[in-house]
Amino acid sequence: MSHLQSLLLDTLLGTKHVDSAALIKIQERSLCVASPGFNVMPSDVRTLVNGFAKNPLQTRREGLYFKEKDYRCVRADEYSLYAKNENTGVVVVKTHLYLLVATYTEGMYPSVCVEATESLGDYLRKKGS
Repeated sequence: MSHLQSLLLDTLLGTKHVDSAALIKIQERSLCVASPGFNVMPSDVRTLVNGFAKNPLQTRREGLYFKEKDYRCVRADEYSLYAKNENTGVVVVKTHLYLLVATYTEGMYPSVCVEATESLGDYLRKKGS
């Protein structure tokens, strides 16, 4: 298991409020590592990268189509994108090199998912990643 995958599993899935997680290489627009069973398709990678490439206000207005679901965007800025669909959601945090993606499902606390994802994003930014 790679160091990055260990980080995802320990710091995100370990909270029990993150269902799945992945790291996407921004420059290459490719999946770097993901939690077991979390298949992020190339079209989903493009959607997430483009969500940050657009004006955040436009992303917030248009929402997000991810993993074959329409999500309503509740936050979009330079470093963070939060979107929800009923009782599920996706949190995306941008670092220098990566997009950190975390999802939560019904019964999980979105606030814990957000806090864990943002904290790992801060850690990766401090490390220069």
